[in-house]
Amino acid sequence: MDFSGTWKVYSEENLEEFLKVIGAPEMVVKMRKDVKPELVIEQNGRDFTCTVKTPFCSRVNCFSVGKETEICALDGRKVKCTVREEDGKLICETSKFTSVREIQGDEMIDRTLTLSGVGVAPVNTLSQFLRVLTDVKWLPSISLVLVLLASSCSFPYK
Repeated sequence: MDFSGTWKVYSEENLEEFLKVIGAPEMVVKMRKDVKPELVIEQNGRDFTCTVKTPFCSRVNCFSVGKETEICALDGRKVKCTVREEDGKLICETSKFTSVREIQGDEMIDRTLTLSGVGVAPVNTLSQFLRVLTDVKWLPSISLVLVLLASSCSFPYK
């Protein structure tokens, strides 16, 4: 499954509760209520580069399927994780949560479950992304179209 593309969050459930359970700073919890990040994924085989963009900051994380790596959260915290692929889904496992991403048509669905601890119930979240068409190279610019049309037409002179 090719996850490459630019993805925009359009729906999130239980995000605030999830962020609190994993220990995100209050500033990040408040910011994420109002901000829907854009996610740019570049996939080259089993190697991924993921850029999360918000109006406040951007973070770039690289990982390879099957290898442990350290990723950086939007608030700067570093988290060790391993991503594996299973049935066309990307499954990211950390010490605090497991995230499962899959593509369904033009949507990417991210289901995340926090791991339960002493006195902490697990939290399920659901984020839905739509693929954004940002790099439409095959569409010529309007000025190029006008030049091509003008050069292919013969105008009679009087």
